Amino acid sequence: MKDEYDFSNAERGKFFKPNLRLIPPVRLDPEILEFLATRAEARGTTLNQLINQLLKNDIESIRAAAG
Repeated sequence: MKDEYDFSNAERGKFFKPNLRLIPPVRLDPEILEFLATRAEARGTTLNQLINQLLKNDIESIRAAAG
């Protein structure tokens, strides 16, 4: 690491994005990933679409039970 850095040409906030929404990675257990990938392929859909639909169904069930 340098003892000193030159920030004379720096631009404040250059990379700041106030409305940026970061999507955290989701880690699935290998056996769950394999099962869901097989199901997605059998349905002719993507893994992402299948997981989103399963989660939407779960959210609806939770809301119905709570409400």
